[in-house]
Amino acid sequence: MNVVVGITGGIAAYKAVNVVRGLVLAGHDVHVVATDAALRFVGRPTLEAISRNPVHSELYEGVAEVRHVAIGQAAELIVVAPATANTIAKLAHGLADDLLGNTVLASSAPLVLAPAMHTEMWQNPATVANVAALRSRGVHIVGPETGQLTGTDAGPGRMAEPGEIIAEALRAVRPRDLEARRVLVTAGGTREPLDPVRFIGNRSSGKQGVAVARAAAARGADVTLIVANLDDGVMDGLGSAVKVLHVSTTRELQEATLLAAGTAELIVMAAAVADYRPETVASDKIKKETQGDTLELRLVKNPDILHELTDARHDDQVIVGFAAETEPDRDALLTLGAAKAARKGVDYLVVNRVGWTETFGSDENSVMVLDARGHIVAEADGSKASVAERILDVVR
Repeated sequence: MNVVVGITGGIAAYKAVNVVRGLVLAGHDVHVVATDAALRFVGRPTLEAISRNPVHSELYEGVAEVRHVAIGQAAELIVVAPATANTIAKLAHGLADDLLGNTVLASSAPLVLAPAMHTEMWQNPATVANVAALRSRGVHIVGPETGQLTGTDAGPGRMAEPGEIIAEALRAVRPRDLEARRVLVTAGGTREPLDPVRFIGNRSSGKQGVAVARAAAARGADVTLIVANLDDGVMDGLGSAVKVLHVSTTRELQEATLLAAGTAELIVMAAAVADYRPETVASDKIKKETQGDTLELRLVKNPDILHELTDARHDDQVIVGFAAETEPDRDALLTLGAAKAARKGVDYLVVNRVGWTETFGSDENSVMVLDARGHIVAEADGSKASVAERILDVVR
């Protein structure tokens, strides 16, 4: 998505760097339009390095290509952070004496403002009226928060945190195409205990599954998320819209999933499930002093949850499986995926390559989405958040 981030001249401009960074990591093409005052707070090289695009600030640059309107015409989303009292006043009255004002006026894209100013300025009747006017036109206002301001001042007027701004901005453009649909997502990796302190597990962080749940909820779905042993912080900011159930082992995941699947219309099985578990679990810690130089484990096969779901599916239920493979060759990877899609009976299979340094725990992913016949219907490469959106675009 083509996103314009407008940065204006307030001390909170330094936080705008992380707004730009977050949008880029989410897979968007970000173009910064900075006022002259903004560039007194944050340098152009920083913004260009983070956005990966030239920074635009001059109204009379690129006259031959009519840049003062072209940037706004191409935008699919405009975010202004920070939005100072002066900028809010100009936007409320349709003034366009700089490139940012022209960009906003020339655009029909959703506009999101993150105000930042001193409390007295935020509460001034002029600012109150200007914000009300912008809201009445459909402009999205995120924040401000109450907190520490410049110097020793504190109160309402602190710019919202970058993550909140990004979330609100993406909500402004995200389709509500899953409104009221019941969606079940699994995430994380199951662990099979050897004794009270040890287990057999995998390196799944749960980031991709949680990203799918987050995106589905933002699209209006009624989401149940079953999580197994996530990395710390993966669910931060998930919000109360998602019902979360915690499990640990494959059989716990099986029980919770089969129970929740009865009412689900879309099931996305993103959890990494242990194929085997120890036949017996020691009641006390296994000690090397009593075991000697070797320890033999007998493993038994775990239930195939995905196959059970497809066998018991009800009408109009869509089931999506995941396949993590170490195969480096694309054609061979596709062959493995097609075979698994047929074997499991899924409607879609998300195939990705994993390895010692690939995918697990990363914020990035690269996937192929196959249909039931093993044909590629979509590919996605980028942040796990953007991959989640692309998956939902296809399977919804």
